[in-house]
Amino acid sequence: MSLQIENLGALERKVSLAFAKTDLLPKREAKLKQLGKNMKMAGFRPGKVPLKMIEQQYGQQVDFELSFDHASNQFFDFAESEKIELVGQPRLEPKSDLDAENIVFDAYFEVFPTVTVGDVSQTEITRYETEVNEQEINKTLDLLRQQRVHFHARGEDLEHGDGGADQSAQNGDQVTIDFVGSIDAVEFDGGKANDFTFVLGKGQMLPEFESAAVGLKAGEERVFPLSFPADYHGKEVAGKIAEFKITMKKVEWPHLPALDDDFALSIGVTEGGIEKVREEVKQNLLREIERRTKNLLKNQALEALSSTTTLDLPKFLVSQEEERLIELARKDLEQRGVPNAKNAPIPEGMFTPQAEQRVKLGLILNNLVKELALKPTPEQIKAEIEDQAASYEDPNEVTLWYYSDPSRLADIESLVTENNVVSYVLSKAKVIDKKISFEELSAIK
Repeated sequence: MSLQIENLGALERKVSLAFAKTDLLPKREAKLKQLGKNMKMAGFRPGKVPLKMIEQQYGQQVDFELSFDHASNQFFDFAESEKIELVGQPRLEPKSDLDAENIVFDAYFEVFPTVTVGDVSQTEITRYETEVNEQEINKTLDLLRQQRVHFHARGEDLEHGDGGADQSAQNGDQVTIDFVGSIDAVEFDGGKANDFTFVLGKGQMLPEFESAAVGLKAGEERVFPLSFPADYHGKEVAGKIAEFKITMKKVEWPHLPALDDDFALSIGVTEGGIEKVREEVKQNLLREIERRTKNLLKNQALEALSSTTTLDLPKFLVSQEEERLIELARKDLEQRGVPNAKNAPIPEGMFTPQAEQRVKLGLILNNLVKELALKPTPEQIKAEIEDQAASYEDPNEVTLWYYSDPSRLADIESLVTENNVVSYVLSKAKVIDKKISFEELSAIK
């Protein structure tokens, strides 16, 4: 088929398709008869309407459908014969009248770009190394204790003591107060509450509010000014200075559970006591370190590929990915309980940079996987599944869960493919090993 392709841009193309109206005739009468089987017209039984009357009602519709289908088939035959790698579907536009003897369509389409992966040999990638020490284990245990904190009224001598001689509110205490706020001696909406409870030092209230509560004992009052930030969520008070009066009703000190076997039981460890808890905490931290270091390596490797590779992006793929990201954003809003999330306005172009980056990486990875045969082997997939299943109580059940669903298996295959790509980049790039603490590792974004 001799057709001329016209370049309209980096990846956009156009080709003109032409054919004779007579090419449609073999299918035209059959399609009209098919429509006539269900056509209802006064004076005629169903299926007995004359062909001429069927043509009067459906002729133009049939001509357009047949022309469009013929042009579409002609285009795809041409694309196949020329081995054109199409991105999405072509856009067909008629350029002649439907009753013309020679019918012409213009087909607009995009082709995949040529991907030449850049040289990553001069790229520096940091491989982080982190050890789990007793300090990190103790920090995690302290967090577990903080999650199980309970409060006792200061001054009441109970099982865990009275909280000390100082009965005034301190950071970490849970306080219950009444408060009332006014601006220019007039109370405002939302500025008053009774039996309001919060924990000092947690940032739940504005700094001036927390500072005013510190040092008060049950039954004491304090009046103080409070400046609302200009960007405060309550627009009627944003940027204004209010006067608050608070009355302390209850001061409760925090009691943290001791790290003993009873604590182990409280978090579900029935055997081995607190030593078993420490060992499980250590293993969890090691898994977290492995997860984070792997992700950081992957992100650096993908960034190295992206930053060293220049290519044109198909508009169709970017638009498609943008729509997907918007849909995910709407679902997230819906899960958060945002009203009318499905129709919430999303600024135009908000996800364009992210969509472009994802499409770019996708094209680069596809190219590398084909060019260097990085597709995962069954053995690699099996090893990854077994590794993920190892942390569960019944690894065999998890393994069966993955193998029983093609979509789950596809997720694992995608993950292993990325791992293969990362290994390739690491074999080419300059890798710098760096030892850091768990806290430093956790802070890296």
